Amino acid sequence: MTDEALHPFGPHFGFGLYVHWPYCTRICPYCDFNVYAAKDRDPSLLVEAICGDIRAHRQRMPDHGALDSVYLGGGTPSLLAPADVERILAAADEVFGIRPGAEVTLEANPNDVMRADLAGLKNAGVNRLSVGVQSLRDSALAFLGRDHDADGARASVARALRVFPSVSVDLIYARPDQQADDWQSELEDVLALGMPHLSLYELTIKEGTAFGLAVGRGQIQPMPDDDQADMFELTQDILEKAGLPAYEVSNHAMSPEHQSVHNMIYWQGGDWIGAGPGAHGRVTVGGHRYAYEAHRRPEVYMANVQTLGSGWGEAERLDRNAIAQELLAMGLRPATGIDIARVEAVAGQPVSREKIDVFVDQGWLTFDQGVLSLTPSGRLLADALTAQLAP
Repeated sequence: MTDEALHPFGPHFGFGLYVHWPYCTRICPYCDFNVYAAKDRDPSLLVEAICGDIRAHRQRMPDHGALDSVYLGGGTPSLLAPADVERILAAADEVFGIRPGAEVTLEANPNDVMRADLAGLKNAGVNRLSVGVQSLRDSALAFLGRDHDADGARASVARALRVFPSVSVDLIYARPDQQADDWQSELEDVLALGMPHLSLYELTIKEGTAFGLAVGRGQIQPMPDDDQADMFELTQDILEKAGLPAYEVSNHAMSPEHQSVHNMIYWQGGDWIGAGPGAHGRVTVGGHRYAYEAHRRPEVYMANVQTLGSGWGEAERLDRNAIAQELLAMGLRPATGIDIARVEAVAGQPVSREKIDVFVDQGWLTFDQGVLSLTPSGRLLADALTAQLAP
């Protein structure tokens, strides 16, 4: 019997490391991530703590093999010097090993791409750059609080493509008062840059952010849900015709080799370590799945590593229902779908075939040889469908 049959989740579905770098030169008004102003902070202490935290994971995960991916996100990890990136990757390689050809991604702001030592980052081990362009319209970039303009974004993508074998661009759409024809034109401009991967996110306004407060004051009116849905469907159609089909709800790739290995670990029920302030992890030990989150404040995180040996305390052991719901919610996101038998093996009970049949008849799901997948129209309802189907 295969490992997958014995354990429908775990590192045999992929093993990754996420490193959270929490500092930014400025905080964007839509951002609700765990971020802090960089100011004049010395990065060396946090880099040292992250390396120590990675080493601590080996004690709790003695049987895990080499890493399939490393993802440096944030915050703004492109503020790190190549030597600091190399220290983090060296710690990961020393402790777990990084497989030959593993995907190593670094998130970068366009201005950082233009002034960074990209060759140094590549030599440090980075082989994929994710550039936070967000828009190619100066008015939108000003609204989103970005510190670059459209010309700078274009130049940064061109520079990144000259150095890295794989480059992704992030965009934010469904902005207040954005028109469909303007978005189509912007997408065409983005496609002309020639990058092999796009991550496109509808503007989500969260409580506690600057945008959230502005909505409360009546200064911003979010795009209506129906208009957002129309914008989403337009996006899928344009990118499908352009040769970058959706392989996940928000992600598009030119070919399978440019799909995000790291994100696929999340979506397929693999394991990942989270290191850095506020980083989350999901790991499987002894057939049980555990979740944990590091302390969000950098100062406390560093103190925890120094005094306790790791940046996080006790991990929460997830019960059957929590794991099954996670597998279903994450497994429905990629176009490949989820083998429903994996969900049922964890839950110890069947997923309702009656509900599946209803959603298939509605055109929201496909169900073929035990694999459940979202249709393009079903992607708009992913969360609601998951809630209905969860055992």
